[in-house]
Amino acid sequence: MALRVGVIGGGQLARMMIAPAVELGIEISVLAEDEGMSAQLAATAVGDYRDLETVRRFARDVDVITFDHEHVPQDVLRALVADGVALHPGPDALRFAQDKLDMRARLAELGAPQPDWARVADTAQLQAFLDAHGGRGVVKTPRGGYDGKGVRVVSAAEEAADWFSALGDGDALLVEELVPFVRELAQQVARRPGGASVSYPVVETVQKGGVCAEVIAPAPGVDAEHLAEAARIGREIAEGLDVTGMLAVELFQTGDGRILVNELAMRPHNSGHWSQDGAVTGQFEQHLRAVADLPLGDTTPHADWSVMINILGGPADAGMLDRVPAALAASPNAKVHTYGKAPRPGRKVGHVNVNGADLDAVLAEARAAAAAFA
Repeated sequence: MALRVGVIGGGQLARMMIAPAVELGIEISVLAEDEGMSAQLAATAVGDYRDLETVRRFARDVDVITFDHEHVPQDVLRALVADGVALHPGPDALRFAQDKLDMRARLAELGAPQPDWARVADTAQLQAFLDAHGGRGVVKTPRGGYDGKGVRVVSAAEEAADWFSALGDGDALLVEELVPFVRELAQQVARRPGGASVSYPVVETVQKGGVCAEVIAPAPGVDAEHLAEAARIGREIAEGLDVTGMLAVELFQTGDGRILVNELAMRPHNSGHWSQDGAVTGQFEQHLRAVADLPLGDTTPHADWSVMINILGGPADAGMLDRVPAALAASPNAKVHTYGKAPRPGRKVGHVNVNGADLDAVLAEARAAAAAFA
């Protein structure tokens, strides 16, 4: 009998698990938030992932549950565990992807390198931190932020006064030092329930407006010491948090040579989309292998360089599929991945992957293909 994997969340990450699930002989089901979502091809249920009974009904028909996002509430997750449902990753790991204050505290316990940070409950505490860190800092809402949402760079505590006003009793914001980074990196690790793990090459991520725009694999010009450091950080975090499935560790590289942890994602991640076409085992197949407790795949790249370009927004005057022929004509080597989403400014509606031996040529070809969707 085929193993049945359930995915909570109907976004593009769930969508991109469908093909490798079919290839591995895994029966995949998706609990989508609404009709017509990106992963509708595998959506066997539609409902609110915050409602325990909805999730329980979905769980009855699968052998293991994994996630398209990290937003399922802890009380729902822990009730499922109490019911005997296999969750990968589990709630004890996911809490550190759900709450940035918990994440920072746990990473400090693990000795992971990270920016200076503090829990601040009012403007006086925030101003004290800013005064001690050059007058500027990064304020984050502990929960719910992604792709630049829930993040503000501030020079005065009053700039976050509205966020403090919205806090509940006992709640707080996270403030971090404004890191003088020269670029952003990402390290991915896949880990099975028994602890076996594999690492992917460190990649460089290029952000535009707080959203990932491009990924280069491997990260150009990273010396062997820093490659080893990033791999060690990723592996130790995966083990220390008992992550199962894919883990992405977003990193800052500073001008003075430090590697610092920025954020975590316990699922397939935008920084790993290149691996679909650029590595022996893509991240979506690898995630399924890990959560199904199957042997992990080789992460070796197919070529010297792989580039991923996000398609952001999409064409305003046409559907995405109308532009696919032009993208393929612009770059015969390009692999185009569409998400089944309607175009909207700033929205991730697809991506393009290109591999090759010359980085400049690969970048140019990938950008040309993505430009067809502008």
